[in-house]
Amino acid sequence: MSVELAYSLLGDRDKPMLVMSSALGTSREMWDTQHPLGERYCLLLYDHRGLGASPAPPGPYSVEDLGVDLVALLDKLGVASVAFCGLSLGGMVGLWLAAHHPARIGRLVVMSTLARLQPAGRYTDRAATVRAGGIGPLAPGIVARWFTEHFAEKHPATLRDFAAALAGMNAEGYASCCEAVAACDLRTDIHRIAARTLLIAGAEDPVVPAASAVMFGASFRDASVAVVPDAAHLVNVEQPAIVNRLVLDHLTEDDGGTA
Repeated sequence: MSVELAYSLLGDRDKPMLVMSSALGTSREMWDTQHPLGERYCLLLYDHRGLGASPAPPGPYSVEDLGVDLVALLDKLGVASVAFCGLSLGGMVGLWLAAHHPARIGRLVVMSTLARLQPAGRYTDRAATVRAGGIGPLAPGIVARWFTEHFAEKHPATLRDFAAALAGMNAEGYASCCEAVAACDLRTDIHRIAARTLLIAGAEDPVVPAASAVMFGASFRDASVAVVPDAAHLVNVEQPAIVNRLVLDHLTEDDGGTA
């Protein structure tokens, strides 16, 4: 059964809709640097079940569960087809949606994401640790992997804000989302994706190495890969100008898709 998600809309509803799907351990605020895209699109920003302001039912969750939640939200809003941009866990949701509900996705942007993130034990172990002792003790170390050392030195307040937001998440919801990542394996689904796809990777991402993203791109029918320099996992936060231009160019190329 789907969960009623917390969401916000930015931009004119008469414009094409662009869904922004966030990373594990973050909420829709992670897309603040993408708000300029709202000049051209109606941005649908939402929180996955278990994260941010969305409900946190007992877990474990699956990526399919998260995808079904989003389909229900699109139905509620009366939106048949969208452009989609997701990062990490949000990218996995986009891949699932494009494979299983192809009519809903016109163009697809996937950042810092693979069809399967390994080792799965990293996420199941983290879920167990969080259930036993909460998120707070882990938050600074997790967030440190999202950014390059240079960015962390230059913007310590940004890391503190992300760590505080992560520490404040519902522990069961976060742990259940960790289990969704651990169980996710979309490798056999990728050939079903017809939407033109852009993969964006941070050149210094320790979670999804750029070389892995390039190899992943070869498994799609129609995909291109962009590696962004001086960026780690939250590439959209570290290099917003580059990412926003890549997204906009992809969505408007040939004036096709839903964008």
